[in-house]
Amino acid sequence: MTVSRRTTPTGWNIRWDDVLATQARADGWWSDDGCGQALRRIATETPDQILIIDGDAHLSAIQLLDQAEQLGAAMLKRFASGSVISFMLPNWHEAAIIYFGATLAGMVVNPILPSLREHDLRFILADVQCKMVFIPHVFRKHDYVAMMGSVSSNMAHPPEVVVVRGGEDGLAVLLNDQPEPKWPPFDPDDVRMVMYTSGTTGRPKGVMHTHNSLNALIRQISAHWLIEKGDRFLVPSPISHIGGSIYAFECPVLLGTSAILMESWSAEAALPLMEVHRITHMAGATPFLQQLLNAAHAAGTHLPELKLFICGGASVPPSLIQEANDWFDKAIVSRVYGSTELPVTTVGTIDAADVRHSAETDGRAGIATIIIAEQGEIRAKGPQLMLGYVHVEDEISAFDAQGFYRTGDQGEIVDGDYLVVTGRIKDLIIRNGENIAPKEIEDLLANHPDISEIAIVGIPDAKTGERAVAVLVPMGAAQPDVAELGRYLSGFGVAKFKYPEEVLLWDHLPKNDAGKVLKVAIRERLTAEDKA
Repeated sequence: MTVSRRTTPTGWNIRWDDVLATQARADGWWSDDGCGQALRRIATETPDQILIIDGDAHLSAIQLLDQAEQLGAAMLKRFASGSVISFMLPNWHEAAIIYFGATLAGMVVNPILPSLREHDLRFILADVQCKMVFIPHVFRKHDYVAMMGSVSSNMAHPPEVVVVRGGEDGLAVLLNDQPEPKWPPFDPDDVRMVMYTSGTTGRPKGVMHTHNSLNALIRQISAHWLIEKGDRFLVPSPISHIGGSIYAFECPVLLGTSAILMESWSAEAALPLMEVHRITHMAGATPFLQQLLNAAHAAGTHLPELKLFICGGASVPPSLIQEANDWFDKAIVSRVYGSTELPVTTVGTIDAADVRHSAETDGRAGIATIIIAEQGEIRAKGPQLMLGYVHVEDEISAFDAQGFYRTGDQGEIVDGDYLVVTGRIKDLIIRNGENIAPKEIEDLLANHPDISEIAIVGIPDAKTGERAVAVLVPMGAAQPDVAELGRYLSGFGVAKFKYPEEVLLWDHLPKNDAGKVLKVAIRERLTAEDKA
């Protein structure tokens, strides 16, 4: 077995596979280069090249580098290399400055979804030992400063808080700091990003990616997704997701593309952006594609510049892929499969003449090796695989003896080398591209005075991919509903996207002889009732 533990120069404890690393370098997926070095090259060779567009803000290569270096120097004045810098921001261009500033300073970036609330935020910041966190003052009527104040008051070692766009802009203050930095040495195999993902245990897990695992991911995209210098990505997916982050931050400097950011998704607002900026690429979960297609139909546009739409993150109806391929002038629309742990496990089917496999399968593997193991579980590994979780104990059931990542999803290989995802072993709900761990919510609701027993399951939904249904046995004559469960969860500071959107009252929950709730039976019954 080639997998061992390794401590990086900045003190992170990662998994290390000598065979995989040697092969990744030999194949050119890994190198001694990095995103920070690439930004410096672009700023020298094409300083006026626009990398990021955010409304009226247009960040050129030289502007991004200048501001990132100023911010990185300010960070180095305060913290040691390897420290964690978090940001909880919408799709704003300031996030790119933070991302690259931390990268140049040898810090570890930790993107956090703005839709999370106290419950998750407090856990993540403490778990990753965050030193500095960037937040908006107010976004979508939510006061992040007040929330952060509440979170910090309950932390033994709260991070330094920097407010972006509101009151006294803390980011602007840091950018005006003028220390003389001594840039740390660069190690492409050091941890660059920690991104938290929901797990079946109910506790979010910190996924560690290195410079090289992310570089491999981008090089794979370059090889398979029809990308040329000057292409333009529309980025409505959250930059705190692995997808949104790579399109907004990595692709512009490594592939010479531009990222057009949307802080809030609206298909009607997306259409003029796509036309004005001549968008060539977009990726998103099922609702993004369905709504974009509906808006394009209504507007009578076939988006002639669009070359590729990558769809994943939840159940994708084959008919939707077929319809989109028929409607858009030249765009290839394809299903793909992946996770934060192993992004873009499959690259889809990027062949205009093979719409059947684009629609009916999740595509071919790119640089990952995929196997189907016991119970039909999909297992995979490759150069873009994470280098472990923040907590080693989270890896016990995450990898098999050969170092393959155990996805918890079930699938099969058809027609030789096309993957079809057929179900999930893991108890996880994916709604609008967001991961929801039912156990986390069940554990909180189990103490509700009107609930005797509860099980939350995901049921296929044409609009959102899945909907979260809370099936519960009430206490006595009580009849808790969606509103009541939402009110109760809000008291814990739980993000609204995690709330159940449907409540069913049953006399009992199906269980096996050991007393374990049979969620499979619940899903089967609800799915059958949906179809009836």
